[in-house]
Amino acid sequence: MTYPLPLVAGLVLTPLLISVGQILFKLTSERTGGADLSGVAAMLVDPFLIAAIAIYGFGTVVWIYVLKAVPLTVAYPFMALTFCAVPLLAWALLGETLTLRYGLGAGLIVAGLLVVNT
Repeated sequence: MTYPLPLVAGLVLTPLLISVGQILFKLTSERTGGADLSGVAAMLVDPFLIAAIAIYGFGTVVWIYVLKAVPLTVAYPFMALTFCAVPLLAWALLGETLTLRYGLGAGLIVAGLLVVNT
């Protein structure tokens, strides 16, 4: 079954939004103080955390609209794209290292999506 472009965009956009949120969570963690009351209070008003929550929220709304038209058994495998996108973003934005094993694994995830959805 084929889906209109806005639904396909939503299937891909949601995992990308979740991935950006993960990067913002990592950035928040680097700025977070202790687990005491003042550290937690400071974390709750951290702009990176607020942005991450907003992006997650927007991604959730997009996902809900996608699920109105796409069966969950078709849509949910797209969430595996987060396992590809988060390390790529961590490499590009945070300078983290990627390995050949990561590349092979990401390729298998994408191949699996193609197998499941074609």
